[in-house]
Amino acid sequence: MKPSENLIVDSFLPKSAPAGQSKQLQESAPFTLPPLVQKLREGFKLLEFQRLQDLLRIPEEELARYLGISSATLHRRKKQGQLETPESERIVRFARLFGLGVEVFGSQDASREWLKTPNPGTAAEAPLSYADTEFGAREVENLLGRIDYGVFS
Repeated sequence: MKPSENLIVDSFLPKSAPAGQSKQLQESAPFTLPPLVQKLREGFKLLEFQRLQDLLRIPEEELARYLGISSATLHRRKKQGQLETPESERIVRFARLFGLGVEVFGSQDASREWLKTPNPGTAAEAPLSYADTEFGAREVENLLGRIDYGVFS
């Protein structure tokens, strides 16, 4: 995968502002890309799935399970090279959580480790597994927020 491909998954990773550039200016930069909603409606390219898999460092079957994609459907998507809207929305869900984890814990490795480790705040499940529904993902997001602000219970 070439870094110049402007993958949507990468847009959820925190970026440090170059010297002299304000954070506000940096935050407005994604709005120059085609609207996310339109891309979601069209369905993401399979490259987004592969990039998320690379970031999370999990087998494709495991990621497919989190995204609600069966083995047969994953095989079809690979042939097509395209995901459908619901699958694309779930890609955004996990990319958003990974990016939040990087912000809270300070590195991709720490975020990855936390998302894969069972946690009392997610009913003793790994946060990644717990986030397989939108409600679960919101709970993981809230937990990350509490950790970021030093509120552990």
